[in-house]
Amino acid sequence: MDAAAIPAFAVTPRAAEEIAAIAARQGRAPLLRLSVSAGGCSGLQYGFDLAEAPEADDLVVAQGPARVLVDSVSLDFLGGAVLDWHDSLMGAHFKVVNPQAVSGCGCGTSFAVA
Repeated sequence: MDAAAIPAFAVTPRAAEEIAAIAARQGRAPLLRLSVSAGGCSGLQYGFDLAEAPEADDLVVAQGPARVLVDSVSLDFLGGAVLDWHDSLMGAHFKVVNPQAVSGCGCGTSFAVA
């Protein structure tokens, strides 16, 4: 993909550490696929899966020991977003801070865009 045409997407060091830790526990490479699909409470939802290798149209974001893969369709919904790791009394999970999201649900995995 042409780097000039790709909207900014970032991964925090904390999220990269968690990706590497999760992958290590499963004996896998630290490659996380972040995707956006139709569904969830608000119309769109984030998906998180460990991947084997990047696809041809993936943006590959390297951060520390991990790589995050985002396909070109999902990237349209993730421009300017940041993948972070959130750990609180309510639980630990990946959190996408997405400036394109105009609303979302309480679980944090579903969102809507204008």
